[in-house]
Amino acid sequence: MIMAGRSDQLLLPVNPVFMWGSLLLALTFNLIPFGRAAGMPDLLALALVFWNVQQPRRVGIGAAFLFGLVMDVHQGALLGQHALAYTLLSFFAITIHRRLRWFSVWSQALQVLPLLAAAHLVSLLVRLATGSVFPGWNLLLAPLIEALLWPLVSLLLLAPQRRAPDRDENRPL
Repeated sequence: MIMAGRSDQLLLPVNPVFMWGSLLLALTFNLIPFGRAAGMPDLLALALVFWNVQQPRRVGIGAAFLFGLVMDVHQGALLGQHALAYTLLSFFAITIHRRLRWFSVWSQALQVLPLLAAAHLVSLLVRLATGSVFPGWNLLLAPLIEALLWPLVSLLLLAPQRRAPDRDENRPL
């Protein structure tokens, strides 16, 4: 689907292999054991929100739920903790996807920040309800870092859809 955004640039249709490959790559980065500190950004959540906003009919709540279950199994967390957080994150990202695409990238980052913070809060509340200890206040850094990464993620994931800058005089688009 060709969509015009804030920059009035037409985008080519997304390649499904690229879209799902980027989600699997984000999952792979989440699976790498970096010590999994509380302030580490969740790249899979960021990629899910991006594709929920850009392609809500292709990447939906079901995909978010399955990726969440994979993260739960990998981290040995309570089964459903990440699945619940990712599902809610995807639901609200799909809810605001039409409005969000008309804003600049930095305005989008500000509007995605509460969604990402809410996903981390849901995950924290589930952990605390099951008797886990509070991971510390650096947990607040993760949604901020993810929001700061939003422009970079948008640039990288939309790059294959952008048209070449050399325009053909015989083509209207």
